[in-house]
Amino acid sequence: MTSEHNNKITDELIAQIPELFKQFNKEHFAPQTTCDDIVTLWVSSKRIIAILSFMKSITDPFDMLYDLYAVDERLRLDKHQYPILDFTVVYQLLSINRNKHIRFKVALEEAQLHIPTITHIFKNANWYEREAWDLFGVTFIDHPLLTRILLPPTFKGHPLRKEFPCRATEQDPFTLDEQKLQKEQQALKFIPEQWGMKKSNDDNDYMFLNLGPNHPSVHGVFRIALQLDGERVIDAVPDIGFHHRGAEKIAERQTWHGFIPYTDRIDYLGGVMNNFPYILAIEKLAGIEVSERVKCIRVMLSECFRILSHMLFFGTFAQDIGQLSPIFYLFIDREKLFAIIEAITGARMHPSWFRIGGLAQDLPQGWDKMMLEFTDYFPKKLDEYEVMVMQNSIIKKRSIGIGQYTKKQAIDWGVTGPGLRATGCDYDLRKVSPYSGYENYDFTVPLDDQGDAYARCKLRVEEMRQSIRIIKQCIKHMPQGPYKAEHPCTTPPMNNLSKNDIETQIQHFLNTSWGAVMPNGESSFAVEATKGINSYSIISDGTSSSYRTRIRTPSFPHLQMIPEISKGLMLADLIVIIASIDFVMADVDR
Repeated sequence: MTSEHNNKITDELIAQIPELFKQFNKEHFAPQTTCDDIVTLWVSSKRIIAILSFMKSITDPFDMLYDLYAVDERLRLDKHQYPILDFTVVYQLLSINRNKHIRFKVALEEAQLHIPTITHIFKNANWYEREAWDLFGVTFIDHPLLTRILLPPTFKGHPLRKEFPCRATEQDPFTLDEQKLQKEQQALKFIPEQWGMKKSNDDNDYMFLNLGPNHPSVHGVFRIALQLDGERVIDAVPDIGFHHRGAEKIAERQTWHGFIPYTDRIDYLGGVMNNFPYILAIEKLAGIEVSERVKCIRVMLSECFRILSHMLFFGTFAQDIGQLSPIFYLFIDREKLFAIIEAITGARMHPSWFRIGGLAQDLPQGWDKMMLEFTDYFPKKLDEYEVMVMQNSIIKKRSIGIGQYTKKQAIDWGVTGPGLRATGCDYDLRKVSPYSGYENYDFTVPLDDQGDAYARCKLRVEEMRQSIRIIKQCIKHMPQGPYKAEHPCTTPPMNNLSKNDIETQIQHFLNTSWGAVMPNGESSFAVEATKGINSYSIISDGTSSSYRTRIRTPSFPHLQMIPEISKGLMLADLIVIIASIDFVMADVDR
């Protein structure tokens, strides 16, 4: 690294992670300032293995690989400001004990687009590295199975590179002649060795079973290739990508504001909870401050969607095990809450209601009466459902002790949310890193120490009760104030302001038609979403669209853990494990 960047290693930076700079000379690092205040250091590809290994070994280690992704830097307008080359590989680590993130970046040339694998350091790096190869063409040397993960094996190219078009209309029409059809059919042929499975031999006679994609049991467009000895699972290899729509690519073509509806459809059961981290990352980038009223409304609507998501989980968990009645009762109650959501936002599952700098509109008259009616009604019904499901002897026998894992295993695989808290790890961003005023609410983070399928379900039931507590406090203490900030980057801007003078009218016209221009910089924000931690990392090079939007979803690492916790169990147990994870495939494939 150049001396220019070495000079930026300050005493304040060293004080944040003294162990790192004690072990490695500061000449090995080039710091970068980001809007999210996460320590960000550029390092050489030759040293990344040693540095990551060290960070995992220190006292209070950075023991979770929170995210790993690539960036195509070749067309970046502000490229000269950083020590970057053609591509960048980003490693973001999380220390649960310290409640702190650190981000390492490695710059690579297009002609030498390879870097050593870190799968021997972090287990969950496997899928993240495959994703970076699939979408960017970054080769991870010594990776155990560097194959396509989101795209079919016959796909040509790497679609998140900048030369790849953002729209289908920019490509030739799809054709499927006989030769191409035969090639596609051949690619579908199942060869166990290519999936990392063992062959049958004289000592055994394994059966290979294709489970999914189907509803129910594997919850939609998700497939697991199974190797069975009778009904016992010898190996299970998840196959994802059936739902891949390229949301991160779409973000490059949409305006900052225009991408909001696409965020709703990531975890499509999470509604505005998906808007939350995206909006907060942009507001941090642009320096937009919102009113206390906006913060309170955002929290209230987010907790409503937490309940909606957990309701569906609770019903389908029971359904997958064989108890059909609860899901019908829960769908009735979901409709009651959806009616309130629709009355407030104008839509149900995908309201796209949060805005950069505020909300789409203020709360309507009578919102508090509807909310109070639901918060008085639902807890009693939830008590009934809990007895119906959680006290059912068959549910208990099928789920207690099944899919069990420890806190260490959860961190190794990047598990967050209820799946992590079910192992006794008290880590909820609403408490440890509160945002949008969560520090002002009185609620409890449910914990369990069993780490099995039953515990994961039990926690979500209690989380619904805690969400009701938060919503009641929002109703009681809803502050007054504007529903949208007056910042020039607020999108869309307040319409009444456009009538003041010609300057505000021009600003309104540009923001509405072309989109607001966000300042140069990098920002990320994480929220405690329905299924775990969800975050958006955005790069702006000073235009009306994102240069790179990285969506870190909780379901992606959660599914990667399935083989470890299912081997040796019965096929019926695998269905229980899948049900207990609580995932949707749009949250996995993005």
